[in-house]
Amino acid sequence: MTPLRCLLPALLLLASLLSAAVSRVEIHERSPVLDGQSFGTAGAYERVVARVHFEIDPKSPANREIRDLALAPLNPRGLVEFSADLYLLKPVDPARANGTLLLEVPNRGGKAMLNRFQYAHSALDPRTAAHFGEDPWLMRDGFTLAWLGWQWDVPNRKDLLRLHAPIATRAGQPITGLVRAEFIPSATVSEMPLGDRDHLAYPALAGSPATLFARTAVEGPRREIPASAWRFNTARTAIIMDAGFEPGVIYEAVYTARDPRIAGLSLAAFRDLAAWLKYDAPSKSPLAGDPRLVRRAIAFGISQSGRFLRTFLYYGFNACEQGRPAFDALWADVAGAGRGSFNHRFAQASRDGYAYFNTLYPTDLFPFTDLPQSDSATGLRDSLLERTPPELRPKIVYTHGSAEYWSRAAALIHTTPDGRADAPIAPNVRIYALSGAQHGPGSWPPKRSGTQYLVNPLDHRPLHRAVLAALHDWVRFGLEPPASVYPRIDRHELVPRARLQFAGPDGVQAPPRPKLTHPMDFGPGFRLQGVISVEPPALASPYPLLVPQAAPDGIDAGGIRLPEILEPLGIYTGWNLRAPETGSPGELAGLSGSFFPSTPAQIRARYATRDDYLDKIDQAAALLEHRRFLLPADRARLRDNAANAWDLVTSGQLR
Repeated sequence: MTPLRCLLPALLLLASLLSAAVSRVEIHERSPVLDGQSFGTAGAYERVVARVHFEIDPKSPANREIRDLALAPLNPRGLVEFSADLYLLKPVDPARANGTLLLEVPNRGGKAMLNRFQYAHSALDPRTAAHFGEDPWLMRDGFTLAWLGWQWDVPNRKDLLRLHAPIATRAGQPITGLVRAEFIPSATVSEMPLGDRDHLAYPALAGSPATLFARTAVEGPRREIPASAWRFNTARTAIIMDAGFEPGVIYEAVYTARDPRIAGLSLAAFRDLAAWLKYDAPSKSPLAGDPRLVRRAIAFGISQSGRFLRTFLYYGFNACEQGRPAFDALWADVAGAGRGSFNHRFAQASRDGYAYFNTLYPTDLFPFTDLPQSDSATGLRDSLLERTPPELRPKIVYTHGSAEYWSRAAALIHTTPDGRADAPIAPNVRIYALSGAQHGPGSWPPKRSGTQYLVNPLDHRPLHRAVLAALHDWVRFGLEPPASVYPRIDRHELVPRARLQFAGPDGVQAPPRPKLTHPMDFGPGFRLQGVISVEPPALASPYPLLVPQAAPDGIDAGGIRLPEILEPLGIYTGWNLRAPETGSPGELAGLSGSFFPSTPAQIRARYATRDDYLDKIDQAAALLEHRRFLLPADRARLRDNAANAWDLVTSGQLR
């Protein structure tokens, strides 16, 4: 079937202002998925590629937390206009839909949930059977799947989803301010981009002062590099240093830029799209068209996108302008304790906050928990849910692995800020920690990737599929999901680094410290106005950070163990170290974990034969299924992965 491609912008528009702040929709494409292939009881699916236009009232209390909104240009109705790219997959027959929208926050403009939940090959524009996965169960079950752009600065690449945000001005005059760009090369290079990982940069303002610093530790002294040693490129979006940037060194440029985008409009975009599809779209929208299609909404985000959802909660955006909940549930995966640079002047959304990279951006800021806590360092008492009325609070799931304790301060979401006690968890919240897991799913065979040790091969997607099924049952039927599982202080499962009892093979030791998380001072206008006047930020003493205690097998205590971890063929960790050739070899290697394979003698001591090992894997899988942390359909996959792991480890090929 030939796709319906709308080549004229005005061909399909909704021109009237709608109550959920969606003003019109440009449909760029409506086409059948896989030529109309049927997905089980849900039948055929349709693809909708569109641009959604929004209008919001800058005077509405629901929008008061958007920084610089008062400085946005207004249309003749006194409203602020912006738009965002949308990609949506929905059942052609609304009667066969399950009534639930699963809306993913795109990580840096991409699409991840088909890979995560359907074992699909990742694609920015899914078109082939492989792009929809080995097990497209979300589509068989009738979910409506969607992605909405929320970053204005994603790289200029085809099919990345973007927010089209206006520029803030003061009485029509340009606004200027401080920007800091950080860069750590892994090889000697002569050019340092001002944008993070190919993202669009705020160009340095010509004729304004700029400073370039270098340091070799997060808390280390800064060395100013003489201005004669470097220069901006012609576009003033990169720095050139003919002598070269040294691998493993942290470089920072502090400069003045102009024309800040109003980045916090992304929060309103997600709120208003979800609310519109749930409450207003059925009679007005080419995206839905039937009230049976979207009756519930779940937001999902991985890493940066999970931090976006924590920010969404913190600023109270689950409350619509009409006093209704936008989302029924939110799931922030591997977000750690962070929020992010998503709602302040000159925000750079890609800056994340690793242990050694982008650490000193406004990411890990108090409050960290959903229930109120007091913080002696800042003098504040606050929580992520403080700005949301109880009746509008969604069900919330947080998932993370060992890597988030080491590199993303995850302990702070369930401990007191002083690190002395476990914090209470709200009844609408579940926290699931995955023992021995790195930031993202791994695969066999493990390899080194700019790391000293083999990268962790654990694929934790089977657990995530089960968590989504449980979350959906919670939203749809009120069936409570499994209780939270995470390492606790009162069970001695969560400890300071000095009390960690880890002994790796050949004397390998765990890193000397996890990510340092400081209270940071960006100037007096930052917290309430989102205006940074201090760069680099002033640091107070770091929060006491805790990590999971190692069990006798060297793997984290206190979390959920997949069969591969319950019956391990080696030690799985959430940390790895930078390879010497990349510089700073004592520092954590991003969010990668490690795998230390057992010796043949160690394996023979635990398992009589390969079949014995696989029988134990089956038993572990049955236990996990009983606890609702595994879908029956994934048991065979886990056994196959375990068989592959056995063959690789016992072959002695892994070094």
